[in-house]
Amino acid sequence: MANLKIGDKLPLFALQNQDGDLINIAEFIGKPLVIYFYPKDDTPGCTKEACAFRDEYHRFAEEKVTVFGISEDSVASHKKFKLKYNLPFDLLFDENNKVRKEIGVPGDLFGFIPGRVTYIIDNQGIVKHLFNSQINPTKHVDEAIRILSTL
Repeated sequence: MANLKIGDKLPLFALQNQDGDLINIAEFIGKPLVIYFYPKDDTPGCTKEACAFRDEYHRFAEEKVTVFGISEDSVASHKKFKLKYNLPFDLLFDENNKVRKEIGVPGDLFGFIPGRVTYIIDNQGIVKHLFNSQINPTKHVDEAIRILSTL
């Protein structure tokens, strides 16, 4: 698939969370979603990003917005990362980057590092905004909050 763009419908997928439970994204259509793809658990930028989502999570919860973080790290890695930083949202295991590739999440300039992209999805499953920044992980949260306030 080509890169998912604003106005596109989110492709439906199901991935395991940090507890090994299968999360079917179709069950979450009907309320806003924030789905952020990140490179790797427990690395400096990814930890900053996850903790920024954690620290502002009350704002998402108040608006009934579901947040998911997605990377190709294993279920066990996600569980350890979630527990270590007390993350209040699910981390999804994208084995072999299958969903990342299906959606067309861009990588870094040379393609060596998986991209850091956040998608804001409305009640109908339509992409309302996306933010792509490898070097500014905490701005993903600010962008999500800014866009959600306009939905």
